[in-house]
Amino acid sequence: MRRSNVQNIGELVKDFLKEMHIDQKLKEVRIINSWGDILGANIQRATAKIFVKNRVLFVYLKSSIVRNELMMMKSAIIAKLNEKAGDKVIDDIVLR
Repeated sequence: MRRSNVQNIGELVKDFLKEMHIDQKLKEVRIINSWGDILGANIQRATAKIFVKNRVLFVYLKSSIVRNELMMMKSAIIAKLNEKAGDKVIDDIVLR
């Protein structure tokens, strides 16, 4: 006997996460975890702390040289991070 109300488990999980308001936070965590993958191991080593607050990514760096280089690539970095998350999660990056 075949059931008439068959749903994809992936869609059910997405709907559940959206209903519980967890999906946005998971996207932010995905961005933080992919920071080193997108920008490379050298940038990852120069990063002291990274977090998201109010759609702004805060990155604390150990090197002022790296900070200046990232400042020039800010819009491209935002685009790559949002692409990795699959949605517009980050509006701005603050480099310190």
